[in-house]
Amino acid sequence: MNAADTGWILTATALVLLMTLPGLALFYAGLVQAKNVLSVLMHCIAIACLASLLWFGVGYSLAFTEGNAFIGNLDRLFLSGIDRETLSGTLPESLFAMFQMTFAIITPALMVGAFVERIKFGAVMMISGLWLLIVYSPTVHWVWGGGWLAQMGVIDFAGGIVVHVTAGVSALVIAIMLGKRKGFPEKILPPHAPWMVMVGASLLWVGWFGFNAGSAVAADQNAGMAILVTHLSAATASLVWLVIEKIKYGKPSVVGLVTGTIAGLATITPASGSVGPLGGVILGLVGGIICYYAVDLVRHKMRIDDSLDVLAVHGVGGATGTLLVAFLAGFGDGGTGLGEGTTAGSQFMVQLIGVVSVGIFSAIATVIIVMITKTIVGLRVSDDEETEGLDFSHHGETAYRL
Repeated sequence: MNAADTGWILTATALVLLMTLPGLALFYAGLVQAKNVLSVLMHCIAIACLASLLWFGVGYSLAFTEGNAFIGNLDRLFLSGIDRETLSGTLPESLFAMFQMTFAIITPALMVGAFVERIKFGAVMMISGLWLLIVYSPTVHWVWGGGWLAQMGVIDFAGGIVVHVTAGVSALVIAIMLGKRKGFPEKILPPHAPWMVMVGASLLWVGWFGFNAGSAVAADQNAGMAILVTHLSAATASLVWLVIEKIKYGKPSVVGLVTGTIAGLATITPASGSVGPLGGVILGLVGGIICYYAVDLVRHKMRIDDSLDVLAVHGVGGATGTLLVAFLAGFGDGGTGLGEGTTAGSQFMVQLIGVVSVGIFSAIATVIIVMITKTIVGLRVSDDEETEGLDFSHHGETAYRL
């Protein structure tokens, strides 16, 4: 065991949990109508609890044991075989399992943004639980657990494929199968609390340092560079969004700026262990532009009610960073370059296979999961419940007493 590595990953673990509780919860809650604030907060914290127990029981073993090229085995079922002396690299394996648990928490929670204000709470829980075991855990094994994509040499340092592509594609599928909110998009009210969105995004930004730099799984030079490029990408994409809004509407918005922040963070995630500072700025610039227009495409051109832009920001951002790392890993000072004998073109093809295969797998599996959920517990609340708001109709509480 290395004490410095252990100390850093203990901190990073807390930072990644901060991303969901309360970061993502507040970010999403501020974007919805006042009558649905508590339902979004409830979704995030309930998913965190459910995912924790599923990861303890089955998920970690499926993801990180040897198994085969597609799935792990059950050697770590209920974390069996892990005691105080068991190591994973230079870390206690208990800590490594907990660090990865925080990723397993935030990934299904990201999908909440696609179905706010109109879904049954039971459906949220069932979809999230099944999705963690059927989609997320196998994908982790493919990329980080020695599976077939890892064997091909795919680069995904902190989850562009594992977290953002899976969640983004699945969110889109759920949004389509669930249907639009009443009055979408003409009668949908703007975010009820932009200040809350900003606070949530700020917590996500800080927590993302644990997400990306923690993925070095060591207190070393890779972690140092990852935290730097993560910050630069987020700052760049935020300003990109600000400038586009200023040019297009005459006034930059707080919600727009921090949406750009999240786009920059999602885009740098897969590349944060490979690029240098200049690469981080380029990814923030490109990710900010592409994600901005992806939001317009999904929401206004395709008229899909992915309510809080999960596909456009997370899915598109994660895919963009995953693909561009093939060209930016050796660009400027601080990048790692590619492996010996590997060209940018050949690495790009590996990255493309990773994005496309995981995207297709996520979509097909999510269709099946949603159909099962619809059959057992149903998906959508009634029109009256949607009009009243999910806070009171489903949870018997209200966020604000006037």
